[in-house]
Amino acid sequence: MTRLRRLGESLYLLSIALWVGGMWVVGYLVVPALFANLGDRQLAGNLAGRLFVQIAWIGLAVLGYALLYLFSRWSVSLFRRPMVWMILLLIALVAVNLFGLLPLMAKLKVEALPHDVMESALRDRFVMWHGVSSILYLLQSLLGGAVVLWSVREIRGQP
Repeated sequence: MTRLRRLGESLYLLSIALWVGGMWVVGYLVVPALFANLGDRQLAGNLAGRLFVQIAWIGLAVLGYALLYLFSRWSVSLFRRPMVWMILLLIALVAVNLFGLLPLMAKLKVEALPHDVMESALRDRFVMWHGVSSILYLLQSLLGGAVVLWSVREIRGQP
């Protein structure tokens, strides 16, 4: 195996693993800690929203690189591989959250001003969209973990 291929492979594995780990840290450790420790739930929510946007952008960059890497490895047979479909599904999930749901929830927060959205007439709509976003984030987390595990197995040459 050439050094360039090993470098690409290592970057692929490392970037996917770091992004998925980052998602888990942000979504399941940092954000709950913000809400538990900050006295201002509105501030915690705003910080959480920013973190979710940042990790989503990182995800799109990593997943874009993953597609390029996999194309360089498999060329035209790319779309016969389940891994590629998993990555395309991840891109769709991240994009729906980043470009659809997160801006929608941010808009609801602004419309609720000067009150916190949770103390406004928009509460029910916000809670519903937040729930949908949370489910998509959970799916991203689980599917991302599967991609990491599957990628390691494929690179090792195991079925």
